[in-house]
Amino acid sequence: MDLIRSLFDFIMHIDVHLRDIVTQYHGWVYGIVFLIVFIETGVVIMPFLPGDSLLFASGALASLGALNLWISVAVFFVAAVLGDSLNYEIGHKIGKSIPENSFLGRVINKERMQKAQDFFDRHGGKTIVIARFMPVIRTFIPFIAGASKMRYRHFIVYNITGALLWVLIGVFSGYFFGNIPFVKNNFSTVILAIIVLSLLPAIIGMLRTSFKK
Repeated sequence: MDLIRSLFDFIMHIDVHLRDIVTQYHGWVYGIVFLIVFIETGVVIMPFLPGDSLLFASGALASLGALNLWISVAVFFVAAVLGDSLNYEIGHKIGKSIPENSFLGRVINKERMQKAQDFFDRHGGKTIVIARFMPVIRTFIPFIAGASKMRYRHFIVYNITGALLWVLIGVFSGYFFGNIPFVKNNFSTVILAIIVLSLLPAIIGMLRTSFKK
C-alpha cells in the first residue's frame, strides 16, 4: 500500500517531484526520465508509471528553462521507441506461453490481454499509434503485437509514428500551457484530467462491448 501511495503521489505531484529531481541530479535528470518512459512502455508488468503527466510536466519545466526542450523531446522519443520495441520482442518470444499461475501470468491476466487483443483486432496497426495516448493500454499493445506475430517492419513504422506524436503533443502541451496561472495552481487536477481523458476511449469501448452483450 505504501508503494501505491508513493506512486500515486509521484504521479499527481509530478511537477514538484520532477523539479526536485532537476535540482538534485541536474543533467542526470534526462537519464532518469528516459528510464521511467522506457520501463513504462517496455516492461509489460510496469504499466502504472507516469507517462503523459511526465511529458506534460517536463514541457512546463522546459518553458521555465529548467530543462532543455529539444533534449527532452529527443530523450522521450528514443525511450518510447526503444521501450515499445523491447515490449514487442518480449511478446514475440513469450506472449503465448506464459503460465497463468506465474507472477507474470497474474499481472498479464486474460482479461487485460483480451481487452488489448480486441482493441488491436478492431483497429489493426494504427492501434499502436492510438494506444500511445492511453495509459496502461499502451504498455500491453506492443506486447500483443509481438505475440500476434505482427511483422516488425510494419510494427516499427507505427511505433515511430506513435512515439513522435505522443512526445510532441505531450511535451509541447506542457511547454505552452503548463505555466498558465490556472494550470500551475491546479496542476494535480489537470494531471488527473489528462489521465481521465486518456483513458476515455478505452472506457467507451468497454461500455459499448457491455451494451452489445
